[in-house]
Amino acid sequence: MSEDRPLWMPSATLEALRLRARLNRLIRDFFEQRGVLEVETPILSAHATVDRHIESFSTEFHGPAHAGSRQRWLRTSPEFAMKRLLAAGYGDCYELGRVFRNGEAGARHNPEFTLLEWYRVGFSLDTLMSEVADLIQAALALVGQTCRVRRVSYAELFQRGLGIDPHRAPLDTLIQAAGELNIDPSGLTRDDWLDLLITHRLQPSFKPDELLLLHDYPATQAALAQLREVDGIQVAERFEAYLGPIELANGYHELLDAEEQERRFKAEQQARQETGRVVPPFDARLVEALSAGMPACSGVALGVDRLVGRLTGEPTIGDSIAFAHRTA
Repeated sequence: MSEDRPLWMPSATLEALRLRARLNRLIRDFFEQRGVLEVETPILSAHATVDRHIESFSTEFHGPAHAGSRQRWLRTSPEFAMKRLLAAGYGDCYELGRVFRNGEAGARHNPEFTLLEWYRVGFSLDTLMSEVADLIQAALALVGQTCRVRRVSYAELFQRGLGIDPHRAPLDTLIQAAGELNIDPSGLTRDDWLDLLITHRLQPSFKPDELLLLHDYPATQAALAQLREVDGIQVAERFEAYLGPIELANGYHELLDAEEQERRFKAEQQARQETGRVVPPFDARLVEALSAGMPACSGVALGVDRLVGRLTGEPTIGDSIAFAHRTA
């Protein structure tokens, strides 16, 4: 969107919105053909993510006290509610809807954005990666494009691009690999340096016509994923999908252990408390659902606005949204 356009004007062109509507239809047809149920889950909730890297918006409910907690949080993802559906036996499901993340605004971030999230019962991470590739290829076909698909492990990416082992390299080696990025190191953890190396040293060189499926993340970046051992190192059964340098999706072979899930939630809360940040309540109902038994599954979340931008060739996320944050 041009900076000199009146703020009442939409931030996306009519052509971009028409393409977005076509993509939405394609997504629904894609999952209909595969027998995956479309669902709608709450946008307002009594709990929030406690992920230390994500901030939630909150509001207050002014209705009767018997209706539950007054403090409510706008969802950053439909994940927790969808997993409760899985635990209740509802099977494969997807949601195409709005999510909210506080403090995220820029060329590739909007505090309100559209997320496509889906879960597949019995799918391995490899099978889910293939389905993600199928969907992205189908989306590219809307504009007469295609891409090469490549799978690479987190360790292989670092070894080829920077000549270091991201799982074993000491912190000093990671800092040296950052080169002349001119970053203030105070307060940065080992995982922060790994993220910086990806975003600043590796991601910019990803080929624009290639879908890169990056898997086997460090165990410290497991989030809600299961762990497994590779070459004597525990890794997270997690992947991210990059179309060129644009990160589109993040997927997991989902954690099923209720006690481990609660431990991770509390560890994230502790990390937030130590840095003086808001500590929201974690979703105890998800822990209960895992205790009741969630089927083995894999799940993924994909940023629709970024995908629209890739299809239109517009690099700024606001060009893919009818009214971006600055004009809303």
